[in-house]
Amino acid sequence: MTTYAFRLLNVFAEATFGGNPLCVFEDARGMDDATMQALAEQFNLSETTFVLPSDRAHARVRIFTPGYEMAFAGHPTLGTAHVVRDLFEAGDDLALEFKAGVVNVNAHDDVWMFTAPHVGMPKTAACELSDARTAALLGLTADDLLAPPIWVDTGADQLLVALKDTGAVRRAQPDSACLDIWPKSSLGRKTAYVFAFDAERPGKVVSRYFFVKQGGISEDPGTGSACANLGGWLLAAKHDLPAAFQVEQGDTVGRPCRLRLSVSANGEIGVGGRVIELGRGAVNV
Repeated sequence: MTTYAFRLLNVFAEATFGGNPLCVFEDARGMDDATMQALAEQFNLSETTFVLPSDRAHARVRIFTPGYEMAFAGHPTLGTAHVVRDLFEAGDDLALEFKAGVVNVNAHDDVWMFTAPHVGMPKTAACELSDARTAALLGLTADDLLAPPIWVDTGADQLLVALKDTGAVRRAQPDSACLDIWPKSSLGRKTAYVFAFDAERPGKVVSRYFFVKQGGISEDPGTGSACANLGGWLLAAKHDLPAAFQVEQGDTVGRPCRLRLSVSANGEIGVGGRVIELGRGAVNV
């Protein structure tokens, strides 16, 4: 039996019990895929990460949800970077290797930013459903849409649904009776990231991220990869650059998250937020 140390953190958190929870295993050498998957299921957080040696970066990171492995995800990137900095005394500028590629991460105190792993314009594709049908899946109407829903991929493809106002974001109520027609990503996942620019608070975006899990619909409190795809949406929409927004997510599920999004003049997308370490422990497997 081997003992593995882990840390619990909250990412995109502005308070101790805010943000999106994450478990990070400090040294996963000796673990096989099945053990990593079983531990992710045991902790039952949206993601659990496993730190491994890398010859291309400060560390290699594998990301597991309770059901599958991911090539890249935002809040695990930031939380794992926070741990790697402490483990290896690596400073505030790190590179982490994921299945999606090497991602640069940097910090100012406990606020971390990653650069999305895309080159040039992000990949985009039209949603296969009509605007009205897509809106109806979310309990909305076509009149609520700011623009046609599209797939955006800056590291993990997701369906982005821009809405006219923040009230529509808060009203969104996905219809679990329509899961069979829900659009699928390239990896077969059913997701939707709904967002709106706050007309009363310039520079603020209100968002929610829905995903299908075990035959039902769940909501993620803070989704860095979707925030990066919002940056890709801004590029595809030819938004004025540079651009910067604070993205609010998680309030509707009692886990307020505050994400920082920036898109540079040359199209580089940065996503960040504060990381708070909550505790440490060990498991024997």
